[in-house]
Amino acid sequence: MLRYILPCLAALCLSSSAEEVTLSKPKPTPTVQPGSVFQGIKTTAYTHTEADHIEYGAKNAAGTALKHGQVRSAAADWSVYPIGTVFQIIGDSSLYIVDDYGSALVGTYTIDLYKPTASAMDQWGTRKVSIRILRWGSYAKSLSILKPRAYKASHVREMVSRLAARVAA
Repeated sequence: MLRYILPCLAALCLSSSAEEVTLSKPKPTPTVQPGSVFQGIKTTAYTHTEADHIEYGAKNAAGTALKHGQVRSAAADWSVYPIGTVFQIIGDSSLYIVDDYGSALVGTYTIDLYKPTASAMDQWGTRKVSIRILRWGSYAKSLSILKPRAYKASHVREMVSRLAARVAA
């Protein structure tokens, strides 16, 4: 039934004269339009010195340096927010790019924001924010990165399974 409702919802949103689409949670489909705003998104923070990130150092899942400047790294379930998704938190001039993932994020709409220090991570804590999508990432690219890693952990296998279904649809 959801398969029939989502296209109708997308058509309604596209036919609306409003500039913003405001939903409680993003509908992670390739039809998410740049400029879409999603409210009530749970965010947490992480840093590269946490025990579960030490083995990766200051690198993200894409193998590049974690970013914290005008453009900042974010981690998410790639089957919800695919790699390369660029967004802005309303009221924050920084840009965030989904370039990392974490086991606690799989199956959630939570976004984990990279902070360069433990104190900055603690200061952020957990917050609900509104985000504006500037560019939607790629499910196919997410799948191509994760598929070879599927044997490593159950949370990766779960994302691969969800991504494979999205890419095939």
